[in-house]
Amino acid sequence: MNVSIVCIGKLKEKYWVNAVDEYSKRLSKYCTLLIDELKEERLPDNASAAEEEAVKTAEGKSILKRIKKESYVITLEIKGNQISSEKLADKVSQLGLDGRSDIVFVIGGSLGLSAEVSQRADYKLSFSTMTFPHQMMRVILLEQIYRAFKIIKNEQYHK
Repeated sequence: MNVSIVCIGKLKEKYWVNAVDEYSKRLSKYCTLLIDELKEERLPDNASAAEEEAVKTAEGKSILKRIKKESYVITLEIKGNQISSEKLADKVSQLGLDGRSDIVFVIGGSLGLSAEVSQRADYKLSFSTMTFPHQMMRVILLEQIYRAFKIIKNEQYHK
C-alpha cells in the first residue's frame, strides 16, 4: 500500500523531525510512505480575510497538484468525522480490499484547507475539535497510521 502525507510547511524543530523519522521507519514494514512538504505561503501581519483566503487558495492549488486522480484522499479537518483507531484501521483495511492502494492524507497550513481541497476529499477526518499545530498533527497522524497497520496485522501495540 502507498501512503502519502501532503502537508503545508516544513518541520524546523529537531524533535518533530526525529518523531517523523521514527514513525516513518516503523511504517516502512507496512507500506511505502511519502511525505510531501509544500511551501507555506506568506501571510502579511494583520492580514485581511481576503488575504487569508488568497493564501488558502494558493496552498490548495499546490496540494491539488500533488494528488493523483486515482488516489483516495483523506483530509484532516476540524469538522471531519471523529473515529476510533480501530475504525481508522478498518477504513485502511477496506480500502486495500477494494483495490484502493494509494491513500493520500492532507494536512493544511495554519489557516486550514481551501474549499477546493476539502471538496476533493473522499473522506474528512478529525482528530479533535481543538486546533493543533500542523507539525504536531503530522506526528499524531503518523502514529495513528502506524497504529492502524498494527491493528490490521493483529500485532500488539500499547493501548
